[in-house]
Amino acid sequence: MRPLGIEGAWVLEPKIFPDDRGSFHEWYRGAEFHEATGYDLSLAQANCSVSRRGVLRGVHFADVPPGQAKYVTCVRGAVLDVVIDIRVGSPTYGKSEAVRLDDDTRHAVFLAEGLGHSFMALTDDATVVYLCSEGYAPGREHGIHPLDPALGIEWPEGITPLLSPKDQQAPTLAEAERQGLLPSYEACLAYYEELRSGQGT
Repeated sequence: MRPLGIEGAWVLEPKIFPDDRGSFHEWYRGAEFHEATGYDLSLAQANCSVSRRGVLRGVHFADVPPGQAKYVTCVRGAVLDVVIDIRVGSPTYGKSEAVRLDDDTRHAVFLAEGLGHSFMALTDDATVVYLCSEGYAPGREHGIHPLDPALGIEWPEGITPLLSPKDQQAPTLAEAERQGLLPSYEACLAYYEELRSGQGT
């Protein structure tokens, strides 16, 4: 796993073994994950979304602690997956990093608790599966408008974004900060250390 430019985010670029039957690859290995991140992936929920071209989901995040770490891959079609640092006080606060996930390279992205997540479907029937460290809890879930210019996300040109009503009504990054919705960088670092020492729940 290779770290991205935002602390707490990594990309997996697996070796694929093709043959006349199809292909095989390992998209999660516990030892490699632990070596890269310093702690083990706690699995509480697994999700699958299917989106038509142009669907834009996120930016989503959850209160920390416990937050919700995500390990994401695209098993059919292609998406542009984006990690956004929304941790107030972080050196990369407000920055984002995009990774193309598709059924060719089979890349996967892991983002730690407290980071924002969004993706746009680049193909019809883009199928994304993701493992979550915590289950969905509506009272702890929040969003930021993915088209907020302050985020500086370079969504693909020539594709009209299709957002859910909830995502359309999400606040900007500045509004979310003023409303006290964003996690603090210090709280996230403290929680990461709890997880690495085996004390997190």
